[in-house]
Amino acid sequence: MTCPRSLFWLSNAKQPSRILRQPWLAAVLLFVSLSHASVMAQQRLLPLDKVQSGLAFTGPEILELQADDFANPALPYMDKGAKLWSQGAGKEGQSCQSCHGELEAGMKGVAARYPAIDAPSGKLFNLEDRIRQCRVKKQKAPDWPLESDELLAISLYVTSASNGMPVKANIEGKAKAHFENGQKIFTTRQGQMNLSCTQCHDQRYGIKLYTDRLSQGQPNAYPAYRIEWQRLASLERRLRFCYNGVRAEVPPWGHGVMRDISLYLMWRAQGLNIEVPSVRK
Repeated sequence: MTCPRSLFWLSNAKQPSRILRQPWLAAVLLFVSLSHASVMAQQRLLPLDKVQSGLAFTGPEILELQADDFANPALPYMDKGAKLWSQGAGKEGQSCQSCHGELEAGMKGVAARYPAIDAPSGKLFNLEDRIRQCRVKKQKAPDWPLESDELLAISLYVTSASNGMPVKANIEGKAKAHFENGQKIFTTRQGQMNLSCTQCHDQRYGIKLYTDRLSQGQPNAYPAYRIEWQRLASLERRLRFCYNGVRAEVPPWGHGVMRDISLYLMWRAQGLNIEVPSVRK
């Protein structure tokens, strides 16, 4: 994206002192500069008409496995999540269903909006953070650790209520700084490999890396069952795998950096629908 003409003119002006003596002109140019920076912050490196689900880059065997209502390996987690949804926990034996009712009625569209700002704390939460908070504060039950089978199962079950609904990330207000940080991380070279996320997933998607094609790195199918790990996995685990791949220092589990990247990814995935239970290689 090229700079506005006014900024180009300012940088090449022969008499900058005259400009500085015009406060109104300096204010206008500052406004243009800040507006330009804001536009750049939300510029799409991957145009909406090019956005594709990870299924577009996988083989027929994965497509068949995901579509199979009996053989899909994520289905046992769905069953587990359904049981946990209606199962009482904590001192008063309250279940998720006690507050939210039937899944479709209470959770439809929820997963499509996360990560989102938690109003009381002002922090950026992903869906797993919200579930853990509800379990500890509302149910007064023991916490579920990140990446535990229980947390992944109920996260998948809750996400299934939004299956087929469009991703809708909110990047305004307090979420804006998180979005911008996530975008910065996504486009910055890291690690011993000196690679950025955008180099693989925006610029080289579709090319072969060993036996597999690089995908666009879209997050709309998580939690996903990954064949290489033989289990359900969160988006955070997938991101950590990428950090390892470029030989970069991996942030601690639950770090805010992971939430920021996830928000940027969900904004980047707008145009896609939530698709679970999903299978990836």
